Amino acid sequence: MRKALYFLLFMICCSLVTDKSWAQFNRRKIKKNNKQMSKYKGNKNTFTKQKQYATLGFSINALNYFGDLSPLSNAASTDISFTRPGFSMWGSYRYGPRYMAEVAYSWGTVSGSDYKSADPTDEVAVFRYIRNLSFRTRIHELSALFVVDYFENNATYISRVKLTPYAFIGIAAFYHNPKAKVNQESTLAEAGQWVKLKPLGTEGQNSDNIKPYKNLQVAIPFGIGARYRLNQALDLSFQFGIRFLFFDYIDDVSASYVDLGELDSDLARELSDRSRELTSARNNSLRDFNIIDAFTGNETYVGADGNTYDVFTGYGSDTHPDNIRGNSNDNDLLLYTQIRIAYILGGSFRRAKYR
Repeated sequence: MRKALYFLLFMICCSLVTDKSWAQFNRRKIKKNNKQMSKYKGNKNTFTKQKQYATLGFSINALNYFGDLSPLSNAASTDISFTRPGFSMWGSYRYGPRYMAEVAYSWGTVSGSDYKSADPTDEVAVFRYIRNLSFRTRIHELSALFVVDYFENNATYISRVKLTPYAFIGIAAFYHNPKAKVNQESTLAEAGQWVKLKPLGTEGQNSDNIKPYKNLQVAIPFGIGARYRLNQALDLSFQFGIRFLFFDYIDDVSASYVDLGELDSDLARELSDRSRELTSARNNSLRDFNIIDAFTGNETYVGADGNTYDVFTGYGSDTHPDNIRGNSNDNDLLLYTQIRIAYILGGSFRRAKYR
């Protein structure tokens, strides 16, 4: 009986010692595990094909232009009052954590007028006021763009970043066809009408010396923007872009006046030199000839067709050394400001299903 009691007490002591040792071991193990977990960074998250997705989008655009009918010759000069609306439709495909390819169609109008934009009291801009040219043109553009986000997104489109700036560059082909409104006071049959300028060759483009410009042109679009995630499937973006053009005739103005006698119609002659018109063709407002007379004088010459033409000195002929109609040293620019909405079509990623 006594031996059995001693054995029971021994077993109880061993159990207490063992439990205490095991508890200490467990605490050390938990502490070690916690330390290892705090240092664990996880496997590197990579962008896979399953995370690629496509989008369809639409935007409302505001178009401006910099060219020969801007208020001044510096590149920052554009007349905001001539901002015109447009729109774009596009499709894009995200193939990397930062990279997207986009194809877009855009339509819009750009316009300009010396009478409205040029300050006649400015000694630099008064030349443009006297020149008195104006135009408008519809732009149809097809572009391919490469878009780079500032922030990476290695997750699916559902977990894309909330807000990211981005930049883009690409190539575009566009069609344009500049027109001008014939003055309502004109004696021609086209008075008050918008007519196409290219066929008229207002700077002698139909002669042997100057080749006509093409309606279909190439441009380099580039710019910046910011994209905001509205919800799982919609993005809202604000974007500003510039189209760098490789020619200078978006407004039908580039080089110098030509001998009016070399032009083949009265309409071409009238729209080549508009400096002597009494009113603005766009709104029929009277022009200030006190300012015009203070900066230029009258000149008469016999044209190539044998007729006599009266012009302002330096305007409407090719005999004066300052006979400059435009500036062929700088190509025109198109400016696009866009508010864009995009719908995400999604990729092969699907949410897990549970039973």
